[in-house]
Amino acid sequence: MTLHLLGLSGALRAESTNTKLLHEAARLFGPCEFTQADLRLPLYDGDLEAEGIPAEVMTLAEQIRDADAVVISTPEYNKMISGVLKNALDWVSRSGVKPWEGKPVAIMSAAAGRAGGERAQYSLRWAMTPFNAHLLQAPEVLVADSSNAFDDQGRLNDPRTISGLEKLMSDLRRLASE
Repeated sequence: MTLHLLGLSGALRAESTNTKLLHEAARLFGPCEFTQADLRLPLYDGDLEAEGIPAEVMTLAEQIRDADAVVISTPEYNKMISGVLKNALDWVSRSGVKPWEGKPVAIMSAAAGRAGGERAQYSLRWAMTPFNAHLLQAPEVLVADSSNAFDDQGRLNDPRTISGLEKLMSDLRRLASE
């Protein structure tokens, strides 16, 4: 059976280090069908919701529901998760699908600062609490000085970070296979 891994990058920039980290995670997860979710969603608005859940939000909710596991990579913007990621979580919570329930989820972060997005991960864990996902608690993958953390092929260049990401993805794969 081929596992389906869904990736959410909390950054929209084409050369985002969080998107690079997401792809490294998928590579280290092993053989799978990997999909990167599109978080270019309208801003949550109750009036828009009253007109009906936007199609792109339903697509995201269904992708989460149908995935065997989800990996989320978040930047740290002003000591929190990005607005893009929070907006996606808020919209999905309104979809009626409840896709996170029991879902194996790994989180990680890449940031310019020396803590590698530690506060963003903390805030993401809190933001995920109402969904009752199966969040892996360790190892924490925090990529500091992220603009210098990847080689020209988009691969991580720090052996300790690679080792932590390998362990996190191995644990995620095990949970997704259960």
